[in-house]
Amino acid sequence: MEFKTLRNIENSFRQIRLYAIVFALLCTAVTGYALWHSYRFAEQQRQRVYVLDNGKSLMLALAQDASINRPVEAREHVKRFHELFFTLAPDKNAIESNMKRAFNLADKSAFDYYKDLLEKGYYNRIISGNVQQRLEVDSVVCNFEKYPYAVRTYAREFIIRSSNVTRRSLLTSCFLVNSVRSDNNPQGFNIEKFAVLENKDIEVIER
Repeated sequence: MEFKTLRNIENSFRQIRLYAIVFALLCTAVTGYALWHSYRFAEQQRQRVYVLDNGKSLMLALAQDASINRPVEAREHVKRFHELFFTLAPDKNAIESNMKRAFNLADKSAFDYYKDLLEKGYYNRIISGNVQQRLEVDSVVCNFEKYPYAVRTYAREFIIRSSNVTRRSLLTSCFLVNSVRSDNNPQGFNIEKFAVLENKDIEVIER
């Protein structure tokens, strides 16, 4: 009778130990799932952009992966810089205003190129000759396989004088690095090592 009681106690102990192990494994599985689900939810929330609606409330502005739009934003950033930098009017204030806005999108390499043209009297000739310069970007080719992103821009310049219109081909190169978004830099990029590889006349059209 005493031996049977001991066996019953031993069996009960084994059952309790088995239940404890199963309970511990179940708790571990639930905890692991909760952590994984929380991390996944946090990642999804990071891809959402919220903006203030007149400073009063938050509203969901974008619910897609932010990286999807980066190539589009990169090309728009480069295009906008070129339009500001190479579109000139025979007005000193207008030129300086465009340059100031362009410099917010690039590093010192753009300023160095501007300074070189300034010292050569290029902008003074634009003003004194009452010349309009307009730029049309044909394509912006970005390599997103390697950071910083290498970019080449193909564009056309139209130099409009009272007697003729000169059409030029423009080829530039630069590198794009990620930057902080702001009112002056909405795409969040910065242009580095800007260089003009080609800027030559194609044709002159008499007016």
